Parts: sequence; C-alpha cells; structure tokens
Amino acid sequence: MLPPIADAHPAVLVVAGTHGNERNGPWLLEGWRRHPERLDRAGLAVHLVDGNPGALAANRRYLDRDLNRSFDPVLLADPERCERDIARARELLALHGPAGRSPCLVAIDLHSTTAAMGNCLVMYGRRPADLALAAALQRQLGLPIYLHEADPSQTGYLVERWPCGLVVEVGPVPQGVVNAAICRSTQLAVEALFSLLAAARRGQLPQPERLVVHRHLGSLDLPRHGDGSPAAVLHPLRQHRDWQPIAPGDPLFLGHDGRTHAYAPPPDRETGPVWPVFVNEAAYGEKGIALSLTRRELWPVNPDWARELVRLAAGLRGA
Repeated sequence: MLPPIADAHPAVLVVAGTHGNERNGPWLLEGWRRHPERLDRAGLAVHLVDGNPGALAANRRYLDRDLNRSFDPVLLADPERCERDIARARELLALHGPAGRSPCLVAIDLHSTTAAMGNCLVMYGRRPADLALAAALQRQLGLPIYLHEADPSQTGYLVERWPCGLVVEVGPVPQGVVNAAICRSTQLAVEALFSLLAAARRGQLPQPERLVVHRHLGSLDLPRHGDGSPAAVLHPLRQHRDWQPIAPGDPLFLGHDGRTHAYAPPPDRETGPVWPVFVNEAAYGEKGIALSLTRRELWPVNPDWARELVRLAAGLRGA
C-alpha cells in the first residue's frame, strides 16, 4: 500500500539499496533518518528511500531480476511481468516519479562496488541537466565520470526515469560490508550535489569550461571454455587499475596454462588506448562482464546544459 500524499511540490530523491547487498548507502540513510542534523541538505526538500527493501532484508543484489535494469518503460508497462523487483520499480515511480504522489525531479542513486572505482559518477546518456550537474560536481570535487550509453544489452536504469539523475558509485568494498571511508566519500558527494542543486535553484550554477568523460565503448567477458566455464582471470596488472589506460598488446587476462591474453581492439573499434572501469566487479560475472572499456574525452561545456538544470531546479521545493 502506498503511503499518504506528503507534498505535491517536487523534491530531490536519494535512493540507496537499489542493490540489496550494497550496504553502505542504506547505512547512511538510516543514520540520516535517526540524526537528520548529520546531513546538510542545503535547504532542499529531500526524500530518503530504500530502493529494494526485500533485497536489503535478504542481503541479496535483487530478488527476481536486477532492479537497476527494471525501469525500461516497455518492461514496466507489460502486465505479464510480475517479478517482485519490477513491482518495486513501478511502486517507486508511482510514489516518487515526476508525476507521483510525492514527486521528485532529481534522483541520486547511491551504489558501492567491489571494483577500485574510487568516488565517481555514472551517467546514462547525454541529457543536458545531467551533464550540467555532473560538470559542476567534477569542477568542485574532481570526480571521474563514466558515461554509459549505446549499449542495448544494459538498459532500464533507475535514474533514467527522472528528469535529472546521477549515480554516485564508490569502491572498492566487498558486497555486504559497511566501510566508514566508503560512507564518508558517499556523503561528501551527496552533500556537494545538494549544494549545487540549491545553487541552480537560485540561478547561480557554477560550470567549468571543460568536462572530462569516460565514454562507454563496450564490455569484455573472460575467455571461456566450450562449456562456458572461465578459461582465464584478470591479469594481475589489470586488477585494481580502473581509470588507467590499456593499449593494444597490454596484458589483459591470465589463463590456467599461464598464458597471457593481450588486449586487442575489435576490428570495428578505433585503435589507441582505452580506459577500463568496473574491473572485476563481483556482481557483473552473471552478466558476462569482466570489465568495461571507455574512451577518455574532453568536452567543452555547453551553456545550454546549465540553463536546463536551472530551469528544472527552479521547481524544487525548499526544506
């Protein structure tokens, strides 16, 4: 059952526990609920929401299917799809979607990873408001940005269903483990985002001249035997080397037989170095992803990005 209407004026949504075995974000949310003075909301109205309570209770990534791949509009509209995680996606949108009972215009989705990603942002596509907010945060904190796009095998992300949305991703930390440093890094990013949204609400969003993005090119699986079992692991020179470039010929995998598999770009991909992200992320084994490859690019910041975020933020409710 949905709770009663809280307020018809849009707020900022902060979601944690979209994956139930990522415990750091939910731990932060619980602390902020108990001690609200420990979170600087920068004068904004904020909804703190556990993304997948059932998976959190079970300490599992998800119950039936990945909640963070369940927000595709076609999937959500299919009455035959009744998995518990899809039902939760529908519930979140009905409650806090832009037209929900307690609407939000901006979504901040908190995640942790077993990969050595540090404190970073993940973006999906090139929406102007997302770009403006990411550029402002990179200017303030220097966080790297992973731009995930044009990958038909990975779709339906939570933040895509809100007019503006970013993922805060922090690691490395094992699944199911709460780490104080990971929590502190997450809170730093969240509070900086609140401050920037408040500035945009006042029409004063700071922007850099350039934005550094790591644009998604594709993902690689481990080499496998004919029966599907792994024939190699990540090479030691790749482990914990997220955001560090790989050139053609560099070691990539290490086989049972001790043979090194070098990186070779696919024939249809431009040559030159690539930057790996989510290297050996534990949750991605089931998706056939050992690491994702990106191209590091420097983009000029378009003033229209900030104008779009300022327009959007003007509709946010104050605390």
